[in-house]
Amino acid sequence: MTSDTEAPEDTQNPADGSEPESGIDEKKMSLIEHLTELRRRLMYAAIAFVAVFLVCFYFSDTFFNFLVEPLASVWSGGDRRLIFTALHEKFFTNIKVAFFSAAFLSFPIFAAQIYMFVAPGLYKNEKGAFLPFLIATPFLFFGGGAFVYYIVMPVAWQFFTGFEQLAAGSGGLPIELEPKVNEYLSLVMRLIFAFGISFELPVVLSLLAKVGIVSADGLKKKRRYAIVIAFVAAAVLTPPDPLSQLALAIPIIVLYEISIYCAILIGRRRDRDAAAKADE
Repeated sequence: MTSDTEAPEDTQNPADGSEPESGIDEKKMSLIEHLTELRRRLMYAAIAFVAVFLVCFYFSDTFFNFLVEPLASVWSGGDRRLIFTALHEKFFTNIKVAFFSAAFLSFPIFAAQIYMFVAPGLYKNEKGAFLPFLIATPFLFFGGGAFVYYIVMPVAWQFFTGFEQLAAGSGGLPIELEPKVNEYLSLVMRLIFAFGISFELPVVLSLLAKVGIVSADGLKKKRRYAIVIAFVAAAVLTPPDPLSQLALAIPIIVLYEISIYCAILIGRRRDRDAAAKADE
């Protein structure tokens, strides 16, 4: 009798392990579904990257000629050249050109896949709030790359090539620049990605302001530290010369000021929404 009475009590007891186990199973299923979706998005991004990489490798010489155009324009009218000093160097340079070009051109696809992974967990108004940042991200990234390519590189290459001594002085030898293709590509892509990523600063800080992690007043108070960090980041991301560092640090500081303005607008809108809810 004792065992017969105890069994029903255990099965109907809400503190029994059966209910929590079903909840844990549901959470595990939810986690598995999220991991499956993440794997699917990563697979799409990887397939897109590989496809773009193959196309870029086929046109790698065209892409490299595009990247060398700022230097070629400085050397226009002269019989100048780039060199490679190892048999395999040009081949691996073409692979690097294809890789960097594919990473640069695939950036919007990666951003879209991230959004598609996050979007199902967002409310409709949250999707609407997040969408402008998603749209701005590739534009700012490409804007940073275009800024360094069309503005910074021509000035920097003109400055650095000015140290050549094409005519030998008395008792001396001419000093002529003959860049290696691999080293030139590494320098150019480092600059392009450094500027492209740095130009994402308004998106990052605006998102942080949107979720309430930072505020316009807080950004204003930290301005002096931001200036120091901008120069430190420029020193790390660019070649060790003052011209390149200034060319990156100054835009970062300007973008920081733009981020403050964006945070002000976000704060005002939040206050208006709060006032409207209070009136209701």
